[in-house]
Amino acid sequence: MPLVDMSFELLKSYKGRNPRPDDFDAYWEAALTEMKAVEANVERKPSAFMTTFAECCDLYFTGVRGARIHVKHIRPKNLGNDKGPAVLFFHGYSGRAHDWTEYLQYAAAGASVFAMDARGQGGASEDVGGVKGNTLRGHIIRGLDSEDPQDLLFRHIFLDTAQLADIAMSMPEVDAEQVYATGWSQGGALTLACASLEPRINKLAPVYPFLCDYKRVWEMDLAKGAYEELRQYFRAFDPQHERENEIFTKLGYIDLQFLANRIKGEVLMGVGLMDTVCPPSTQFAAYNKIASEKRLEIYPDFGHEGLPRLHEKIYQFLLG
Repeated sequence: MPLVDMSFELLKSYKGRNPRPDDFDAYWEAALTEMKAVEANVERKPSAFMTTFAECCDLYFTGVRGARIHVKHIRPKNLGNDKGPAVLFFHGYSGRAHDWTEYLQYAAAGASVFAMDARGQGGASEDVGGVKGNTLRGHIIRGLDSEDPQDLLFRHIFLDTAQLADIAMSMPEVDAEQVYATGWSQGGALTLACASLEPRINKLAPVYPFLCDYKRVWEMDLAKGAYEELRQYFRAFDPQHERENEIFTKLGYIDLQFLANRIKGEVLMGVGLMDTVCPPSTQFAAYNKIASEKRLEIYPDFGHEGLPRLHEKIYQFLLG
């Protein structure tokens, strides 16, 4: 078959190219300690959109560094005094939570829904800022010029996903042992982040996840589109690549391949082998480090696009 990356046989054993910071584990333990000390101050406001079988609310909570995070929350009405599953949804890069109607099939099946707006992107969540460097666009590189790698913006967004999972698990109608996560592209990345930082996530379905193996993206000359800010950063701030290893090592703090070994839940991951936005090898760098039960849905002729019947397979995997 045609290739845009390695052969499938090589992909199955690929371990990644980006350097891993020496203090990676300590970095994330400190981050989780910071997150757990935050008073979430959860607030729910009824939405104007309603159905006969579910209650729709705008949920807000306070994340690390004081940002208020917005979540679309759908609570099924048919549970009675029982507890049911919950599904966390994460959206693509620069986007926002989808329309309410996109999630109703899950609520109709008795699952609570939590669809988070990533801070500073297209939804209603806050980005409180406060770092040096490029802030016009480019969340991957946001905070890269700070002296403290704890200022990386995706560090905060990853923590938001874990904090949301904890909030969902504390809801009286949610069975904490049946909390699941899913998303495509950046949503796939945040699904991995959520299940890595909150290992009680029982099942997860990431699709062609973003934010993995940055150096491999660069070496493939695919720092375009979603990864274009990597090229912009080097052109503006390190045009001769004198700090290349330092920069990629710092990006390693928010490289999901290094968090993936924390995942405990069962994984179904979708990959298009013709993907030139999030190259397959970068996705396999993370997938190959997952030690829990896992399986792949492979689409040999598809790229970063809709994958036929995969939404149905994910629904059955999570709620079947």
